[in-house]
Amino acid sequence: MSEDIGPSASELAVRIRRGSLSVTDLVEKYLTRLENRDEDLSAFVTVLEKEARERARTSEQELREGTRLGPLHGVPIAIKDLFDFKIGAPNTFGSKPFKDFVPEQNATYIDRLQEAGAIIIGKTNTPEFGHKGVTDNLIIGPTSTPFDLDRNAGGSSGGSAAAVAAGIVPLAQGGDTGGSIRIPASCCGVYGFNPTYRRVAQEIRPDAFVSHTPFLQIGPISRTVEDAALMLDVMTGPHPRDPLSMPDDGADFVAATRQGVDGLKIAYSPDLDVFPIDTRVQSVIDEAVSAFEIAGATVEEVEVGIEQSHQELADMWIRENWMTYRSTLEGFKDDGIDLVGDHRDDLTPAFVDHLEDTADMSIRDYKRDEHARTRVYDAIQDILEEYDLMVTPTIAVPPVKNQTKSGKQTVGPTDINGVAVDPLIGWCLTFPFNFTGHPAASIPAGMADGLPIGMQIIGDRFADETVFAASGAFERVKPWMDTYPDMSQ
Repeated sequence: MSEDIGPSASELAVRIRRGSLSVTDLVEKYLTRLENRDEDLSAFVTVLEKEARERARTSEQELREGTRLGPLHGVPIAIKDLFDFKIGAPNTFGSKPFKDFVPEQNATYIDRLQEAGAIIIGKTNTPEFGHKGVTDNLIIGPTSTPFDLDRNAGGSSGGSAAAVAAGIVPLAQGGDTGGSIRIPASCCGVYGFNPTYRRVAQEIRPDAFVSHTPFLQIGPISRTVEDAALMLDVMTGPHPRDPLSMPDDGADFVAATRQGVDGLKIAYSPDLDVFPIDTRVQSVIDEAVSAFEIAGATVEEVEVGIEQSHQELADMWIRENWMTYRSTLEGFKDDGIDLVGDHRDDLTPAFVDHLEDTADMSIRDYKRDEHARTRVYDAIQDILEEYDLMVTPTIAVPPVKNQTKSGKQTVGPTDINGVAVDPLIGWCLTFPFNFTGHPAASIPAGMADGLPIGMQIIGDRFADETVFAASGAFERVKPWMDTYPDMSQ
């Protein structure tokens, strides 16, 4: 591991509570890292320098006074620049028309992170409204993976993943509608956890029910499994303003990371039956699954039984996701902001094109997709009723190259092994689990040509602790902390 990558968030929290680490010094260190490293990465849209320093001084005072401290007291973190509202902080959604928008309330989970003592030092880059599996927008351009600055960090939580991998922060928050935590985790060699649907409550308005299609969830991005568990422990729990939030089931995610996988049965699907996979990715994942057997589990290769082709699945995700976007934009219209009508030239062309393509969807079309989505759920659930976990590649290719030509937007591949794929999402084995709401993580599985490759671990609904147990076991057998590039120069 690069000596300059820094301690884990869990270690920092312990050292702060013991009084062996100054919060003000720590925040200054991370702000300096941000200043020195982000010019190459473009991970941050907004830096909350003044507020972070003020909060650091308050944290020091609370330590001196013996105030009851939260589990992340004094730990610097980053949050995503999408629907992750923080009072007083600009929130762009990755969209030029919103470059000066400042929310007047916090997202539920942002409140919880701050109440736990975390110090937010900035907001991280995302594609416009998180609409694709890479991070590039018309405000600051593409975000790079620290492993190769010519390649993309993945999306849509690409800024958060790049910031963690580069050691700018030890921990970051992300959101996931089709893989937006897991895809960049794979591209940046970090750990990303997408919890069971609505384990983390969200107060969404004007439509509290909008995000059921596809399942939208909030989760952590970190360099260690324990750090992700610590952050999720803080964010999780129901909220009275979220009618879909999960009841508290008493889960202890940090404890789960130490449980192990002795006796568990794990189903390995190399391609979810239907996705073309780059041979470099396939080779890494084929080798990586053996770590579970070393840890005491049984691994069997399976056919999942998904009926649709990868293109049909991607088309369905686009239709369902853009239905959600249309609802969101209607909410903006109620506030006097007509994005397509008044700001079309400032929007990403592909985003607008799909809005128009889905404009004439009927209720019958929508319900047809819901029926198909149910068949995906049943196929995956059939596997998880026989096995404790499922593993797959996270994405089908290594990190893609950034688009640098003026006016061009970075997207994913258009074909893999000679098979055409949808460049927005069709190369990601993540989004079927947004259809279903199962908990899923991406864990660093190995390297190919100097680039990180992620493996996806999926658990049954509400079995987030089992996913953490498998992740912790894998990390002990196959640690990755020495893979991070040295960004200190």
